[in-house]
Amino acid sequence: MSDLKKIGRVGVKTLVYFEVVSTFALLIGLIVAEVVQPGHGFNIDPATLDPKSVAGYVTRAKEEGFVAHIMAIIPNTFVGALANGFSQLRDPDSMLYYDLPQYWDFWQVVESLDVPFYLHPRNPLPSQARIYEGHRWLLGPAWAFAQETAVHALRLMGSGLFDKYPRLAIVLGHMGEGLPFGMWRVDHCNGWVKGRHNYPAKKPIADYFHANFHVTVSGNFCTPALLNAMLELGSDRILFSTDWPFENVDQAAEWFDVAPISAADRLKIGRTNAVKLFKLDMT
Repeated sequence: MSDLKKIGRVGVKTLVYFEVVSTFALLIGLIVAEVVQPGHGFNIDPATLDPKSVAGYVTRAKEEGFVAHIMAIIPNTFVGALANGFSQLRDPDSMLYYDLPQYWDFWQVVESLDVPFYLHPRNPLPSQARIYEGHRWLLGPAWAFAQETAVHALRLMGSGLFDKYPRLAIVLGHMGEGLPFGMWRVDHCNGWVKGRHNYPAKKPIADYFHANFHVTVSGNFCTPALLNAMLELGSDRILFSTDWPFENVDQAAEWFDVAPISAADRLKIGRTNAVKLFKLDMT
């Protein structure tokens, strides 16, 4: 326990330093972007861009080693990209989800490389978030992250994507964004109400959840939620995680150490599931 606390304190300090330096770098980037305006005048039409070009970056990410990965974090230009949840194209109110046909070439590459894909949350766009007006405390990790990401994951399951690429592995954080609790109702409603089952996928939604998804416990250190996820997915598809800076690292470790699960499940969730999924070389 004391070792975990020491690791947690070191991790917190590291993340604080990282956040301070990253914020400083971001401010420099914003100033440069406003003054220099790199790319101005290129007149590139995003509609003409080929999603297949992403394949090269995915391949390179798999092949690079640890040192190369760390070095790649340092930007070599003032222009970079971050994909988080849905994407946007031209219209600031556009919301493009990854079940859409233009992304399937990307998914083909991900499957061929046999690497997992982490679907990270983001808040809904302001134009789509009227239900949160006057209740900003519900935005972010408190609620909006999970709602947005759960629907995105359900779209992937219902699209037929996993029928075409059955070896895809998707990782969701925060104990599955509520999906382990709600999966039965999704299939039950679509199963018995006439005319409801009209999605392209060939199987019940839960079949894809069980076969193609993994969840982490990040930010959801709740024993009933953990037990529910274990009953729905099994302990082989759950991974330990923390979710700093939204949650405390020490609290995550202390909760997991005494969670009422077997020693075998604690080892799998805390270590060996991640080693297997991410193909980590622990030698």
